[in-house]
Amino acid sequence: MSTPLDIDQLQTFVAIADAGSFTKAAERVFKTQSAVSMQMRRLEERIRKPLFVKDGRGNRLTPEGEKLLNYARRMIRLNNEAVAAFDDNRLEGTLRIGTPDDYADRYMPEIIQRFARSHPNVELYIECEPSVALAEKMARGELDIALVTHNPLERESEVVRTEPLCWVTSANHPLPDNAPVPLALGRRDCQWRRLACASLDSIGREYQILFTSWSSTVVAAAVLAGMAVSVLPESALRTGMKVLGQPDGFRRSRRCRSAS
Repeated sequence: MSTPLDIDQLQTFVAIADAGSFTKAAERVFKTQSAVSMQMRRLEERIRKPLFVKDGRGNRLTPEGEKLLNYARRMIRLNNEAVAAFDDNRLEGTLRIGTPDDYADRYMPEIIQRFARSHPNVELYIECEPSVALAEKMARGELDIALVTHNPLERESEVVRTEPLCWVTSANHPLPDNAPVPLALGRRDCQWRRLACASLDSIGREYQILFTSWSSTVVAAAVLAGMAVSVLPESALRTGMKVLGQPDGFRRSRRCRSAS
């Protein structure tokens, strides 16, 4: 009788396929990169076929890897359904989640996918608003959990991720010389907006706020169109954006903390 495939290895395999690299997948499955590499070596030994090939800085599936991916997704789904069927403490009802739209764009697809598989009887209600508004709704009991920008001066929260907060502009449009920096930022109570303005004030650099919106989609559109500079967390950077630094006259980026 052949040895069964390992579900944990298959979950890591799917994470690599979805993320495009071992490094990003390691963050998703909460393992070290060396542990992820070891799991894939063992899985390849079990399949007796190569599953990945290097593609620049990332990894792409071989034809054998593509073939396994479909089976892996089905096996993981069936495994989760089987476990849930015998779980007397399985969750039911509605879970109310709040998150700003920039975090929703980056993190929610993975969260929704994992949660739906683990708790198929729970309805997810997801609300996208700025962190300040979400914190107020949490205080009123209108949300069960929220992923927000950490601000210890205003609220208690548990940090789940720390990343650089970057100055960004369009990679295809040069900044105007000898002119105030055109900015696209969140609303007046946005923590990133306050940090951006304070940073420019501290070096005496003139600026003009041209676009104000709590929607990261709107802010990103203004940046990509070459109309403005903004501050975004590293995870929100998009193709077509350029990170600005000291050679461009901007101070080194601060750290941004996501919290729940």
